[in-house]
Amino acid sequence: MKRILIINGPNLNLLGKREPEIYGTQSFEAYFEGLTYKYSESATLTYYQSNHEGHLIDKLQDLGFEMDGIILNAGGYTHTSIALADCVSAITSPVIEIHISDITKREPFRKLSYLTAVSKKSIMGHGLFGYDMAIDFLLQ
Repeated sequence: MKRILIINGPNLNLLGKREPEIYGTQSFEAYFEGLTYKYSESATLTYYQSNHEGHLIDKLQDLGFEMDGIILNAGGYTHTSIALADCVSAITSPVIEIHISDITKREPFRKLSYLTAVSKKSIMGHGLFGYDMAIDFLLQ
């Protein structure tokens, strides 16, 4: 049984309400319930969300040496946080960078990701199903 941590960054607590044409209409909490059930025989999933950069770094440092994998959707911090990238580089758990939308096809400032180079894999543009894809990758 693999232990996988899913970390969502700023504004992802608004999924289901925020820009549904980009992010869909389902809350992450509802989606997470389905993920937990779907992977119950192969993985123990833990979920954490924060709008605060330091809290995300604290969680990565706290669990980033013991989890079998981490799925990180850093939201807007993807494009701004060298500190998050440094943290991902420092921990031993493999990190999968994920984005619900395809950041390469959005505003110019979203095209840069400080996390891509330090992540094991990047998944973007598959909606919430990208989380399933990331879990499947970590289970292989």
